[in-house]
Amino acid sequence: MKILLINPPRSPENKILEYAPADAKHFIHKKLIGPPLGLLTIAAAVKDFDVRVIDLKGEYDLHPEAPDLKDQVIASLEEFNPEIVGVTFIASEFYYGIDIFRTVKLFNSGILTVAGGLHVTICPGDFTDASVDVLCPGHSAGIFRELVIAREKGKPIETVPGIVLNTASGHLRTALPDQAWDAAGKNFIMPDRSHLKRWLQTYKVGKDPSPATYIFTSLGCPYECSFCSIWPQHDRKYYVRSVESVIDELKQLQEYETVRFADANTIVDVNFIHALFDRISEEGIKKKYIMDIRSDVAVRHPDLIEKLAGAGLKVVICGFESFREEELRQYNKNTSVSYIKESIDIFHRNGIMLRGNYIVPNGYDEDDFRALADYAGSNRVVYAGYTILTPMPGTVFYNEIKDQIIDRDLSKYNFFNSVLKTKLPLEKFYENIGKLWKIKLGEDII
Repeated sequence: MKILLINPPRSPENKILEYAPADAKHFIHKKLIGPPLGLLTIAAAVKDFDVRVIDLKGEYDLHPEAPDLKDQVIASLEEFNPEIVGVTFIASEFYYGIDIFRTVKLFNSGILTVAGGLHVTICPGDFTDASVDVLCPGHSAGIFRELVIAREKGKPIETVPGIVLNTASGHLRTALPDQAWDAAGKNFIMPDRSHLKRWLQTYKVGKDPSPATYIFTSLGCPYECSFCSIWPQHDRKYYVRSVESVIDELKQLQEYETVRFADANTIVDVNFIHALFDRISEEGIKKKYIMDIRSDVAVRHPDLIEKLAGAGLKVVICGFESFREEELRQYNKNTSVSYIKESIDIFHRNGIMLRGNYIVPNGYDEDDFRALADYAGSNRVVYAGYTILTPMPGTVFYNEIKDQIIDRDLSKYNFFNSVLKTKLPLEKFYENIGKLWKIKLGEDII
């Protein structure tokens, strides 16, 4: 059984970049850097079959002038001749994923097409195109394996529990699995990074000469920010891996000097992080680490931040979100503006490069932008990000204002495009956000 797993290209839609002043364009990040961890886990789940992974993000980063999507997919199909093709989906890459499936079906209608990933989990109703055969929602590595086995043995795929069949008469859900899949615990599968040799040099952060990889210590999030889709994806649950499981994975990352923790918030269980980095020290594991850490957590646990800095923590991404208490309450952020300055001091004091991110509501006018610029300018971080408050499908925010959405082009749902009516003329709105990107201390982007 030959299985082809494809990570689609990223959306090129980025109006902030388009309207930003020339001296700000360099700072506006144009890509998320890192391997497709989910697909690598799926690949590991079916490693006893003939499986191949294609990272088209990495391919276009490596070769910007590479053939267009259809030609790339056809070339892979002709070379490999798979019987199953799987694609991972997020909202902004939805159309690319569907284009891949349509190309697959034109090449050979008998190939089974399987969709997975975040958008499948929270918006399964979007997958009605005839090119889609099966949906695998959630952490579905085990389910996907059962699907492959059924296909190999010639069994009806309707017998595979936990999938959704896209039929001419609508979606058909099969029976529920006997047991829930514990992707962070007993069912954890080590991602197979061997599939990424071709694109290894594209996974770099800023000016770091060595490639980075993702690793997660937890799934889900205990916080319930209204703009975030992570906790709805996991049904408000939060799962933590064992310390030894993480240590085992870190030991296998010889090719990667930099490790990006892919947790929604790396520090939730303080005792766990203390124990993990005690073991990292005991094992003599030497890496550079990137983490997402909340400002209030840093202020409450400065001793832990100092410890992590000594163990290799080099970059922190911190979602400040807003400089106004009322906006943080609207976002259900469960923190306070009062923590921002103190957290910046803590990170900088420990030699940690801090990226502070703000989100900009569509209702901002010139006075609001000036106020944000004044605040960010007086609380400078090494790196800074300014993105648009976007009603991502599946979020509380989306459900609250879905009737106000004026642009439903999913390729624009990446926080760099406005899909709601703006108070300012749209061009002025983008120009104002673009100018904000200059308010920073560093000379590069992460």
